[in-house]
Amino acid sequence: MAFFEQARVVVRGGGDLASGAIFRLIKAGFPVIVLELDAPLLVRRTVCFGDAVYSGTRTVEGVTSRLVSDPEVAYALSARGEIPVLIDPQGLALVALRPMVVIDARMEKRNLGTTISDAPLVVAFGPGFTAGVDCHAVIETNRGHNLGRALYSGSAEPDTGEPGSVLNKTHSRVLRAPVDGHVEPRFAIGDVIEARQVIATVDGQPITAAFTGMLRGLMHERVQVRAGMKVGDLDPRVEREHCFTLSDKSLAVGGGTLEAVLASSAVRAALR
Repeated sequence: MAFFEQARVVVRGGGDLASGAIFRLIKAGFPVIVLELDAPLLVRRTVCFGDAVYSGTRTVEGVTSRLVSDPEVAYALSARGEIPVLIDPQGLALVALRPMVVIDARMEKRNLGTTISDAPLVVAFGPGFTAGVDCHAVIETNRGHNLGRALYSGSAEPDTGEPGSVLNKTHSRVLRAPVDGHVEPRFAIGDVIEARQVIATVDGQPITAAFTGMLRGLMHERVQVRAGMKVGDLDPRVEREHCFTLSDKSLAVGGGTLEAVLASSAVRAALR
């Protein structure tokens, strides 16, 4: 059961980093509702609560999300400690849900319309937002000294476009669509793939492993991808557990998000 039922949180986006924040908030006792696209752009789907759009439910480290179609059902389900996921890219359900907190975790690196008046507390992830202007707090998502820091003025660091290094693998571990189309997988997340094996195809064009590793993420077949888009992640560490547990980065971002929520005077007043 949600402990802080009077401080409902709506998270726009149920991807990898969003799921770290959702997990932290649920564990702390906050009821959380997720708003997603009808075909979410999720790579690490096994640890994304937004994957309920595809699978109906998604359980990550003992916490379950569930696809629902009605805000009233979502409201009731969130009070029981589960995470309802509504397909609502425009955020139309915000009026009915009346959240205490809105978190824009869509990681679009630009503001898609979030305003500081959307809720008593508005938090946003990464670049594209300015704390005190279009939100109350920005969470730093760039790896480095400030990862996960809650910023109450100014903006997050600009996007570098550089993947994080894993065992000295950077761009080679990122799987990209060779052409426009839909991903057709040949392996499942958690499978070990040998160098030069074809991991998946897009419109018949292969995506080939640059090294031996474990498939850590792959976009769902329903997503219309564009040439050059990141569609998967090959992990050289070959640790199967990493495919099904939240990452250090997402938990760091989740910690900063929980800080921003608990530090808010509006939330504290509601919890008295």
